[in-house]
Amino acid sequence: MTKIVGHRGARNKWPENSIEGFRRTLELPVDAIEFDVHLTDAGELVVIHDATLERTTEKAGKVRDLSPSDHQATRLKGSQESIPTLDEVLALFASSRPVELHVELKADADGAHYEGLEALAAAAIRRHGLAGRSLLTSFNLGVLARCQEVAPEIGRLCSINAKSAEALGAAATFAKAAEVAGLVAIEKSLLAATFHDVAAIVSRDRLCCWVLNEQEEIEHWLGQGVGWITSDDPALALAVRPGSRHSAA
Repeated sequence: MTKIVGHRGARNKWPENSIEGFRRTLELPVDAIEFDVHLTDAGELVVIHDATLERTTEKAGKVRDLSPSDHQATRLKGSQESIPTLDEVLALFASSRPVELHVELKADADGAHYEGLEALAAAAIRRHGLAGRSLLTSFNLGVLARCQEVAPEIGRLCSINAKSAEALGAAATFAKAAEVAGLVAIEKSLLAATFHDVAAIVSRDRLCCWVLNEQEEIEHWLGQGVGWITSDDPALALAVRPGSRHSAA
């Protein structure tokens, strides 16, 4: 059965990358929950998608510039919560049912990757006893290679979209991704355009299609037999998936 991933918790339902969103997504029978990690210059690992604050919080500026007091005072839009730390998020999941975690390692506002983020994130995952059900994820093949070096026991997922496939070309990117990661997650438009080529390189059970939010597209990719589907509305994906406890059938 295709597995369902809640994207940034379930960002179409609750504030993305929030403790509330993660807690409520855990109430759904999702197979995995995805979230994003940045490293501040103060040394904190914080869970937020963008490298800047404007879209998802009530403040402006760069995430990496946040001091601990700044981040605690920065409220998420549509919530009374502040930006959670990675430790806070992992503590929630450590005490929850054993859902898989897709932990995306982000870049800063200039597109630069944070030095040491791979090792710091891996250490936090180990500290909470979650290495066996976590994947470190990135669009960057070099970042994933470093994850393999510093944390070979933690699985990896490579995300790919048209931009990240430009340098090597799609086929070579898929092949490199399959070497360094157990799962290969491809943006839906790119996957549709290259599906037969991808399927010759990566077995379908290792393929993830993202981000699917409409019933018709979810039904299509379920019919293609991909191993994973990522959605901003995992409740919908679960309702569409045949055999799910939340199936509409």
